Amino acid sequence: MSSLAGKDDCLAWAARDPSGVLSPYNFSRRAVGSDDVSLKITHCGICYADLIWTRNFHGDSKYPVVPGHEIAGIVKEVGSNVHRFKVGDHVGVGTYVNSCRSCEYCNDGQEVHCVKGSVYTFNAVDADGSITKGGYSSYIVAHERYCFMIPENYPLASAAPLLCAGITVYTPMVHHKMNQPGKSLGVIGLGGLGHMAVKFGKAFGLNVTIFSTSVSKKEEALSLLGANRFVVSSDQEQMKALAKSFDFIIDTASGDHPFDPYMSLLKTAGVLVLVGFPNEVKFSPGSLNIGNKTISGSVTGGTKVTQEMIDFCAAHKIYPNIEVIPIQYANEALERLIKKDVKYRFVIDIENSLK
Repeated sequence: MSSLAGKDDCLAWAARDPSGVLSPYNFSRRAVGSDDVSLKITHCGICYADLIWTRNFHGDSKYPVVPGHEIAGIVKEVGSNVHRFKVGDHVGVGTYVNSCRSCEYCNDGQEVHCVKGSVYTFNAVDADGSITKGGYSSYIVAHERYCFMIPENYPLASAAPLLCAGITVYTPMVHHKMNQPGKSLGVIGLGGLGHMAVKFGKAFGLNVTIFSTSVSKKEEALSLLGANRFVVSSDQEQMKALAKSFDFIIDTASGDHPFDPYMSLLKTAGVLVLVGFPNEVKFSPGSLNIGNKTISGSVTGGTKVTQEMIDFCAAHKIYPNIEVIPIQYANEALERLIKKDVKYRFVIDIENSLK
């Protein structure tokens, strides 16, 4: 089966310059190849990455930029070699849509670490030389390898944030064995990533403490998210009282912050994993060496662990806390994201608002 290419039949919202302002935009997707899936997008989550590249924070934006890499939708067409998916299936696409498929990491289902570099879902140069365009659009064509089955009973709006926010915290938690019941987990930051780390931690049977600078989040963290404890990270007395008491800490904060105070909270051989992107990571060697501690970094996850995470969420009824919005509200939502005024992930209702 093959689609007609060359028609500007994909509706989208795009940024044309570093102002990052999004407005309607039409373009053409590639024809559906033999290994491709064409997905009618129903929902797309809003991630901080959307701000980074619509506003050219890294100086490498390729305008017009169609952002969005938390994509959920329904299969409308499959290529002749596609056997994992059929028309009507619920499918997700995450942060990357291509890789070399032959290096040791690709062969191990860790395509996000592809030696030649994975191709990001938007603002990247694909193998054919085209610039990838993301999920603030009516449909997407992707190789089946980079598509994920979403169980029929799992809401598509809830599935979207799993493809970046969810997998970004799930991957290191599983890798570092943060799924051992009874162990203690600290979560720094309570945004889109942090609240998912709390949900996974509780599902794994961990004792979960949230560290935040916003005391206003305390009641919701304890009652709604089910955290065992809430600590205001600027309160030195609260922090000192928890010295050497955590097996794991997952740091989702992208703002600059000190690391030594958190390293002091780890038990001997404790692990702190950084998934945020502060401007610098600075700590005393003693914070690491004394106590045999580990600090590690992580990005999203390969195809193998991503599918595992989606299935885990469906089996344990884990759903991100979302605010569903129309595409026409996207610019305002991005402004609110900068102000951290979201609980805890915006999801665009593409199907019902992108016309």
